[in-house]
Amino acid sequence: MAPAYPRLRTHLDEAGTDGYLINADGEDSNQYYLSGFYAMSNFVTLYTDGEVRLLINDLEYPRASTGSDGDCVRRLSEFDYGSRVVEHGPTKAGPLATAAFLSEYGIDSVSVPPSFPNGTADVLHDRGVEVVTDYDDAVASIRAVKTDEEIERIEETQRANERAMAVAEGMLERATVDAGVLALDGEVLTSERVRRAIEVTLLEEECGLSDCIVASGAEGARAHAVGSGPIEAGKPVIVDIFPRNRESRYFADMTRTFVKGEPEAKIPEWYDVTLEAYETALETIRPGVTGEAVNEAVCDVFEREGYPTLRTDESTEDGFTSSTGHGVGLDIHERPKLSWGGGELRPGHVVTVEPGLYEQGTGGVRLEDLVVVTETGYENVTDYPRELGVL
Repeated sequence: MAPAYPRLRTHLDEAGTDGYLINADGEDSNQYYLSGFYAMSNFVTLYTDGEVRLLINDLEYPRASTGSDGDCVRRLSEFDYGSRVVEHGPTKAGPLATAAFLSEYGIDSVSVPPSFPNGTADVLHDRGVEVVTDYDDAVASIRAVKTDEEIERIEETQRANERAMAVAEGMLERATVDAGVLALDGEVLTSERVRRAIEVTLLEEECGLSDCIVASGAEGARAHAVGSGPIEAGKPVIVDIFPRNRESRYFADMTRTFVKGEPEAKIPEWYDVTLEAYETALETIRPGVTGEAVNEAVCDVFEREGYPTLRTDESTEDGFTSSTGHGVGLDIHERPKLSWGGGELRPGHVVTVEPGLYEQGTGGVRLEDLVVVTETGYENVTDYPRELGVL
């Protein structure tokens, strides 16, 4: 993607290398971002001299030559891949073809991400190519600042996400209470059943979902427990949905908390404090403020009300037991982070704001929206009611 080029050029100048090299499949978000191409098998992307050049297996070549962001797309067969397989075996043939590919462009040194394959690095070393690991992960840093087009893609996914959340809320609202658990259409309402309805809705919206959280009662306090079994009346239900659009490959993320029936008195109290922490985070977000400062402001709210946080006790299992948020884009968790060590926020960063309170054995509450850092503050791209959903 063109926005990456100037900042990658700066990285190469600072590192003293000729090019930036990625060897991964299309599931690797850095690979997809730089190449604009998705493939199930590994391929090579080289950025150098203001251009992106791809080295692709011959099977994928027709698609890559017309459907990628590569300024130049080359086939493995152009670099004697077949004969190299016969002589050296399939594992080493690819790295050897990569070395020949680099040689043709006069590349003597490359920067590579920390995930770069050791076997390929060894072959490149043996062929006189210097391989410098980019531990700062320049492409991931570049990806964190979204273009207007990327923000639109994330918003599109979030619209689908909201429709899926409405389906989940509707099921809980229509349910009746039978012997302390929820029932819908004559059957017990389980976390699995709600999750299936969410997944079906997202499929109809051209989105995929590896998993989502529908955690009732005590399960809501168990970190990323997805939830299972009957949903209990009067207990908080945390619904956390994080789909990916199948075409654009951009994620979205949101969480709401619902209760069917009369909740314990402390649940609305928890939610009021969580809502205040959420609003405090939003008030703090603006360019130049660090993600760490946003998280500190959220901790201030919880600690003032007497709840433990990871700042007061890093081993606590109750209270505010997570960080405030994380970046969202081609990965569901990416830069920047609203947590300890989180760097300065910049316009174009897209982050979650997701404070919550939890108590082992009881459950928890969480509120999560997706916001874009703007020149003057933030824009919330989530359009869904934010009150505790007592149904």
